[in-house]
Amino acid sequence: MQLDHTFSVPAGPDDAWKLFHDLGRVAPCMPGAVLDTLDGDVFTGRVKVKIGAVQMSYRGEGTVTRDEAARSMRLALSGSETRGAGTASATVTATLSPGADGTRVHVHTDLDITGRPAQFGRGIMTEVGDRLVRQFAGRLENLLRETGTGASAPTAPAEPEAVDLGAAALPVLLRRAAVPAAAVLFALVLAGVVRRRSRG
Repeated sequence: MQLDHTFSVPAGPDDAWKLFHDLGRVAPCMPGAVLDTLDGDVFTGRVKVKIGAVQMSYRGEGTVTRDEAARSMRLALSGSETRGAGTASATVTATLSPGADGTRVHVHTDLDITGRPAQFGRGIMTEVGDRLVRQFAGRLENLLRETGTGASAPTAPAEPEAVDLGAAALPVLLRRAAVPAAAVLFALVLAGVVRRRSRG
């Protein structure tokens, strides 16, 4: 499954690129994620998600490679459920370019996921991803405004806060169901009108 998202950060490309080098500062901005270890370009971490009352925790590892000239970084990620058979792997490429509001960040994700989250189709996963990226961008913007690009990293929580994929997907499901529901309602009303006219 391939997903594309774009957002902006209120900093020039050079400053934003320096910030993206510092995974220790950027990682806490990602909803549901905690960075456990960072050794050069290799790291480990955890992600927690929930769908309704069901909560899942993933533990995984990743590596990062950078193209300085293109201001592009590539994350190779893999993980598995701590309790369960679900797995997730992704290649995430973030490319920075000048934008009207500072720096424009384009994120391309090649995602392979199994288990319960896989029940969401590509369309829903794209919109859920949009919501998570917006949260990430908002936290990143707050980080830049509060601490600047050279300040120390914020304190990471011991446990990640679970991201509610079900809540994020619900507005999408309701919006998609609205048109069929309206069609059914219209058909029922029309049938009632026809029946009343036929009786009259």
